[in-house]
Amino acid sequence: QVQLVESGGGLVQVGGSLRLSCAASGRTFSTSAMGWFRQAPGKERDFVAAINWNGGTTYYADSVKGRFTISRDKAKDTVYLQMNSLKPEDTAVYYCAVHYSGTVYSDRSYRYWGQGTQVTVSS
Repeated sequence: QVQLVESGGGLVQVGGSLRLSCAASGRTFSTSAMGWFRQAPGKERDFVAAINWNGGTTYYADSVKGRFTISRDKAKDTVYLQMNSLKPEDTAVYYCAVHYSGTVYSDRSYRYWGQGTQVTVSS
């Protein structure tokens, strides 16, 4: 059974940092691009960042460029999202997903989603 498990969320103050992890089990995704999305209460799920299969290319939403860094450890089948200089507007549930087909910026291009991890940035 394919499973993605996110961890690392929590409560942090403005300007703080968190590192999210997404560990895959059940099968390897080492040849797939991976992405992070987030969903705030009452809002649609938005693209945050993505990374190609070998980690050589990364993609970011304009709102997180320069603050967030996506990376992956192929040996551990784990994807990370380092989040620095956090802002209240970063508060959301963060999801990782496996890219399937199409643009990495759309959640419809992904399959196999994790259950999400809550990130709350307090001011």
